[in-house]
Amino acid sequence: MPIDGGKGPVEPSPENVINGTYQPLSRPLFLYVKVSAAARPEVQEFVKFYINNGAKLVSEVGYVPLPASAYTTILQHFTERKAGTVFGGVPKVGLTIDQLLTMEKKQ
Repeated sequence: MPIDGGKGPVEPSPENVINGTYQPLSRPLFLYVKVSAAARPEVQEFVKFYINNGAKLVSEVGYVPLPASAYTTILQHFTERKAGTVFGGVPKVGLTIDQLLTMEKKQ
């Protein structure tokens, strides 16, 4: 089966990255924080800065920011000290970031 599923080429646009059609050539970047480290005030401040400023900072270097709702969910996960990921070492091709975060909420 061809990599495009027979649908033809997909433009590398921010919209196609966000809606999941420009995969597997795009992927989210993750920041993993050990639960014990998350208790440290300096780590908390760094992670909150990273999350609250992520969209602006990644845009400045030419990356595609996550949807705004994703940053809210990620901050909630960090605040609740929710550890782990739905990836389990296996890429989830064809899902949007919102779909992945919804899967994480159910864990």
